[in-house]
Amino acid sequence: MRCVNFSWRLVRWVWPLALGALGLAAQAFIGLTFFISSIAEKERRATVFGGIQFAGMLGLLIIFLILWGKGFFFTSTGLVVLVLGYALACFSGFLFLHRTPSNPHALKGTLGLVQGEVKRFDERDQVFARNRALRPGSPEYKTYYQEHPEHEEYDKKRRAMGGPLGSIGSVDGEKGAVNVEATLACVAIPQSFSTPDKFKPKPMPNPMYRPESGDGGENRYSLSPEEATERIKGYTLKLGADLVGITKVNPLWVYSHKGEIFNENWEDWGKEIQPDPYAVVFATEMEFDMVGTGPHTPTALESMRNYAKGAFIATQLARFIANLGYSATANHLRHYEALMVPLAVDAGLGELSRMGYLITKEFGPRVRLGAVTTDLPLVPDKPIDIGVEDFCAICRKCADCCPSASIPEGEQTVHNGILRWKLNEETCFEYWGKVGTDCNVCMRVCPWSHARTFPHKVIVELISRNRYARRLFSYMDDIFYGRRPKAKPAPRWAYYH
Repeated sequence: MRCVNFSWRLVRWVWPLALGALGLAAQAFIGLTFFISSIAEKERRATVFGGIQFAGMLGLLIIFLILWGKGFFFTSTGLVVLVLGYALACFSGFLFLHRTPSNPHALKGTLGLVQGEVKRFDERDQVFARNRALRPGSPEYKTYYQEHPEHEEYDKKRRAMGGPLGSIGSVDGEKGAVNVEATLACVAIPQSFSTPDKFKPKPMPNPMYRPESGDGGENRYSLSPEEATERIKGYTLKLGADLVGITKVNPLWVYSHKGEIFNENWEDWGKEIQPDPYAVVFATEMEFDMVGTGPHTPTALESMRNYAKGAFIATQLARFIANLGYSATANHLRHYEALMVPLAVDAGLGELSRMGYLITKEFGPRVRLGAVTTDLPLVPDKPIDIGVEDFCAICRKCADCCPSASIPEGEQTVHNGILRWKLNEETCFEYWGKVGTDCNVCMRVCPWSHARTFPHKVIVELISRNRYARRLFSYMDDIFYGRRPKAKPAPRWAYYH
């Protein structure tokens, strides 16, 4: 009987110790994976601090096992230490692992940001349209600047710098010339899809329709919203999209008038745009190793590669929907009729960030967006809350690192009836002209941008559900990567040094 009682006491003592050892081992394993991933990502600072962190976690595990082997935890002092350790672990686990209340703004999508009257944005006022489309001396040029004289002098100076990127690739000079040529090669794809027959294909009649049969069918394919949604999403992903969502189009996020003109179709300039009822919104991932070089030429190449990919996907998808007999309009680099980020927010792909980009759970801000608007009935997705608004209020790293100080550091304010951090697009655009790329420094330094290795997946999962984890990992990102991270070297095939 004594042997049985002794064995039972031993079991009661052993399982808490084994559980503690397993917990410390799990921590050490996560520390090891972070250390290894930092080496693979060539993050020197993170590798050093990751190594220190792993050594500390491993050392704690070894000390625990040694004390266990020496019977320390079977003493009264050891029991107190064990109880305090478990209490601390339980408190930390509850603090950082439980789901904190959701952000009601985020769950409402863009409607959660509307604080007053919102006027639809006129594409003619966009910095790209003003500097790229308007030709000095043309009737459109005279008309626009008569109505908006406040932009004329600034735009003259900006236009004198060259195209939207000024002297493209100037930040790298001759060393980046090869990347510039690759970037221009990518531009050819969306440019070739910028004619009306490509971005707005004519709906095709259903070849199976027989009006003489009297069966009451339609001269287009009859699909339930559920079936259409499944087919459209599957096709979009098969074409190469990494994320896809659907939303009912809020007319507020559709341009009021056309302003960007390509292929000399000037009859469309100033034309009023009529919103379609649905939008299929998709995102493609920008690769971490290329974005990490910003503001150098590899990041511009990666942007344009994704714009080319997006143009291909949007054009193919629009043609597919048109083949079903429905109206469809491709939105890509050389033809936009709507604001992509608000549509993506409402389609449940992510949230609006301080820097103005969409932040997704899967890739952070490292995405480029495209869409197809259509009258094909579809099942909309719901907006999501992944903690971006709360995280951005804490972090502010993009604002601190912005070379042109275009990202606000303070609180959100209301602009055009919308609560947001208002980017200064004029100074941002001007800096693009100076460096000859689309910069992407804000995208590069964002803590959400890290490659989705195992430890970063764990971190993203935590910060997407817990406000205390957002504060902790915002501070830890500064420690491991620095408050102002430096640009990373490019892959060998895209080097610029």
